[in-house]
Amino acid sequence: MTPLPNLLLAYLAWTIAWQGFELYLARRQAASVRDHRSAVPPAFADSVTLDDHRKAADYSLARLRFGEFAGAVDFGVALLALLWGFGFVARLASGWMAPSIGRSLLILGVLWFCGFLVGLPLKAWRDLVLEQRHGFNRKSPALFARDTLTGLALTAAIGGPLVAGILWAMRDLDSFWWVWVWAALTLVMFAAPTIHVRLVAPMFNRFTPLQGELATRIEALLDRCGFRSGGLFEMDASKRSSRGNAYFIGFGPTKRIVLFDTLLQNHGPDEIEAVVAHELGHFRHHHTVFGMVRGVVGLFVMLGVVGWLARQPWLLPGFDIHQADPALSLLLAVLLASAVSPLLGLAGNALSRRHEFQADDFARRTVGAAPMVSALTRLARDNASTLTPDRLFSLVHDSHPPVPVRVARLVA
Repeated sequence: MTPLPNLLLAYLAWTIAWQGFELYLARRQAASVRDHRSAVPPAFADSVTLDDHRKAADYSLARLRFGEFAGAVDFGVALLALLWGFGFVARLASGWMAPSIGRSLLILGVLWFCGFLVGLPLKAWRDLVLEQRHGFNRKSPALFARDTLTGLALTAAIGGPLVAGILWAMRDLDSFWWVWVWAALTLVMFAAPTIHVRLVAPMFNRFTPLQGELATRIEALLDRCGFRSGGLFEMDASKRSSRGNAYFIGFGPTKRIVLFDTLLQNHGPDEIEAVVAHELGHFRHHHTVFGMVRGVVGLFVMLGVVGWLARQPWLLPGFDIHQADPALSLLLAVLLASAVSPLLGLAGNALSRRHEFQADDFARRTVGAAPMVSALTRLARDNASTLTPDRLFSLVHDSHPPVPVRVARLVA
């Protein structure tokens, strides 16, 4: 048996090491949730019942078990693809078509679709079984199928031309092709919120202008904060889930504030105002703009690394692949460049948690601490978020600080 190349071995070793670390974190989280299942933390004794606390613990444990299984499946599929799948698909495509952008698209399309098919049962089980058991799912199998097919069509319609453009740039431009790709993708990034608001989101949900006393109250809050929006909308999130949430999206005249109907149904006006004030805090502190700039800079660095790796003659042989095709060079270059993403994710989550604290502070100054504490507590209860997370697990995985930490900071 031919020994595996050192580059492939190194990549597999890193992947296995990180998967082992993730498993260790999951076991820590499970132990923390399980050990505190029978007692509500003292700070929440008056606002969360023991029954709700136990439900949150059971839901957290179920999600952890599912995550471990899904992670094992993902790793197995990735291993199969690296050791056999990439080369097999490339050989088949080489037998059917001459070298071309079309052949490269076929290779990437087949590999992506195979991954989609493998992940589909996991997604269906998570949405239609796990979420259903714990009272969150409201999707029917028919709606799940419709959402899946719509997402598939959008991915093909948007992703196909983008990938074709990248492959064309690799083939027909000089060694700095990635700079042109970066410029094009940057334009797409800035246009994406508007496209999402106007075209994509209405394919999945209905958006109704918010009216009445609550709308007047929120508009007064926006005026006090000097915030101009392109509209305040209620979204029919309840047809898919019982979870409550809100978000801001867009720039300039397309900027929208969207409130889930589940949030409006389960929260009082003071709590909803606090949630909106928190989101306003993100805009006041320019977190959205900073995030876009960070994304543009990160994309530049990422594409620079990918552009260099894709030119290296050792890349394909390093993964034991002997069919030369720009699709495989691009795919493996992205795979290698993304190997550091878990580490970058740690820094990104730390920054995100800092931003959440700043937004909480803005909400406290704007509407007071009590409504924000009440909103966070109710959201944690209604969404079955554990109140006893493991500190290390949270440090690695959470983009938002745990609710107990946020509440303690708000009332300090």
